[in-house]
Amino acid sequence: MSVLEPTTIHTGRLILLPLAVEHAEEMSAVLSDPDLHTFVGGAPATVQALRGRYERLVAGSPDPGVSWCNWVIQLCDADCLTGTVQATVTSDGHGGVAEIAWVVGTPWQRRGIATEAARGLVAWLRGQGVRTVIAHIHPDHKASAAVATGIGLTPTDQWHDGEVRWRLTIGAVA
Repeated sequence: MSVLEPTTIHTGRLILLPLAVEHAEEMSAVLSDPDLHTFVGGAPATVQALRGRYERLVAGSPDPGVSWCNWVIQLCDADCLTGTVQATVTSDGHGGVAEIAWVVGTPWQRRGIATEAARGLVAWLRGQGVRTVIAHIHPDHKASAAVATGIGLTPTDQWHDGEVRWRLTIGAVA
């Protein structure tokens, strides 16, 4: 599988924009609630720290067999950024495998934004030849479990760093 480059993804209410360093300032505010780090650890990043992180992500993985695909979530009606989705894509010899994650800022939660964005991401991944989608979710993180369920992932009996591995096998594009 060749290196994937994220492209713009449109859903009903959202536009998933490929991550750019210029998103750091607005995203610093979106991700500023310490409660967003309850299950993943860490603390909100400063604009400078986020800019540095985005520079590394946009540059891409140093491993040519790994694609880092990152998007910011734009809510069309409000013309503002609300969160991120990401996929780290590798090949297992049977099509691509994507480990995905999502986060939506606190003011925009409980509106279905994470589910809609993740669903759009999975559809995009399917079109890129990805056949397996994986997410790692803390066992107490009910909201992320609901998103995973909503996009068709199911929990497995596998664990990774204290999180349950969720999985979806998707069919080939017709």
